[in-house]
Amino acid sequence: MPSSTPPASYASLPFKDIAVTHVPADSPTATKVLIVAFDRPQKFNAVNENLLNELETVYNLVDADPRVRAIVLTGNGKAFCAGADLEVGFAGLMAHKKSEEAMRSYRDQGGRVALAITRCSAPTIVALNGPAAGFGLTITLPATIRVAYSGAKIALPFSRRGLTLESCSAFFLPRLIGLSNAMHIATTGSAYLASDPLVSRLFSALLPTPQETVAHAVKLATDIAANTSPTSTKLMRDMLLYCPDTVEKTHVLDSRLFLDVLGGRDNMEGVKSFMEKRRPEFGGKVVVDGGVWPWWDVRTGEEGGREKAKI
Repeated sequence: MPSSTPPASYASLPFKDIAVTHVPADSPTATKVLIVAFDRPQKFNAVNENLLNELETVYNLVDADPRVRAIVLTGNGKAFCAGADLEVGFAGLMAHKKSEEAMRSYRDQGGRVALAITRCSAPTIVALNGPAAGFGLTITLPATIRVAYSGAKIALPFSRRGLTLESCSAFFLPRLIGLSNAMHIATTGSAYLASDPLVSRLFSALLPTPQETVAHAVKLATDIAANTSPTSTKLMRDMLLYCPDTVEKTHVLDSRLFLDVLGGRDNMEGVKSFMEKRRPEFGGKVVVDGGVWPWWDVRTGEEGGREKAKI
């Protein structure tokens, strides 16, 4: 497995169950946009423990790599992701039930990936190019943008397998499609077309073919990587996700954050490039002048977790 140091080339990393491609694909070094694909097409990209480990690894690498500005997440073959590989099953998780202490300390591995996507400095654009079920759908929810092949079938079949929601999806799903629709699809466990009104709000665009879906996602990612400030996009993602619970508290927060970035490198470059009618050259790292970010409780329950910041 790769070290924690960003590699010269992501395409050369020894991953087994995911594939990472540069944009353009023939670039010998890391590019501003990466395509990360589930790569078990013979299994419809069903998830095993190694695939989850590899996903978490690549997101942690990208988070520390200022060269990468956006990730497109998709699946190789005909499916996006069929969910957990039921032929492997969940026997490995039973060890966590040996004691109450072990159960309290257990953290769902899909949730670890969801948090890695959420925390990553580079936004994720999902290209849902085919069927997605269970984890295959829940892992799309922390992404910044989702686009889908309109004919793709998606499902949360947990109620039909005697399981419950995972990968932090109970947090994201009602915020994205509303509580009523979230309750409906979670309770029925049925499959729906991506274009169905119950679930279509998940997607900012529905495309006529899988190929056009991936191409559209790459186009979005390329535009974001070339024209937006990593600091601005990360802060605004966090503002929307961790918004305070009243308009007055939100006013305090957005007032402070606006001042924190005002006059900063990216702000100055954004204004200058606009006036000079050229493409901006933003810095690659998220830089915040001031101590307000992060303003939410970022403790993980593990040793070394940071305390809640104060606004």
